[in-house]
Amino acid sequence: MSVRRLAEDSVQPAAFAFNAENQAWAEQTIKKFPEGRQASAVIPLLMRAQEQEGWVTKASIEHIAAMLAMPLIRVLEVATFYTQFQLKPVGTRAHIQVCGTTPCMLRGAEDLMKVCKHKIHHDPQTLNEDGTLSWEEVECQGACVNAPMVMIFKDAYEDLTPERLEEIIDAFASGKGDTIKPGPQIERDFSAPAGGPTSLTTSNPKAEG
Repeated sequence: MSVRRLAEDSVQPAAFAFNAENQAWAEQTIKKFPEGRQASAVIPLLMRAQEQEGWVTKASIEHIAAMLAMPLIRVLEVATFYTQFQLKPVGTRAHIQVCGTTPCMLRGAEDLMKVCKHKIHHDPQTLNEDGTLSWEEVECQGACVNAPMVMIFKDAYEDLTPERLEEIIDAFASGKGDTIKPGPQIERDFSAPAGGPTSLTTSNPKAEG
């Protein structure tokens, strides 16, 4: 796993402000929490800032700390702990998070990372030449039975082979990521057994009677 630090000052914007729609949403979100507990809104506000800017900037962290009357270090702790927050600019078309936890690693996650190194950039959290793609290794994303898997922004792509991941990356690179259906990439219904049910496949006549 890589060390999570804020991006270099050279790429940091000088300031941050929520747009009008997001500002109204942020104010309503803060009101959901009891007086004195506004800090509980830190995760949703950071996520909304990321959705607006594409990544979590230093200026957005400072802005949210001020909105919630939180010490800056507390917001930094949250932003640097969770891998859902991108602390550097990411690919505009796809940022691929490859799960590297044990179930995925046992089922081929290293081969998926090799694909990312070959097709995107050798180094994680580094943009490709045209700035459209990036990748990183992350911890468990909760789809262990469908390992190996990746997340691309908010969608999971599971039961991957290196060849299938190459096809997915090519689709996103060409601006056709919306043609790829999220979820299992094999004949599997969500997290049901691959190949279909293996038990309780027939009805019980006595129960029906």
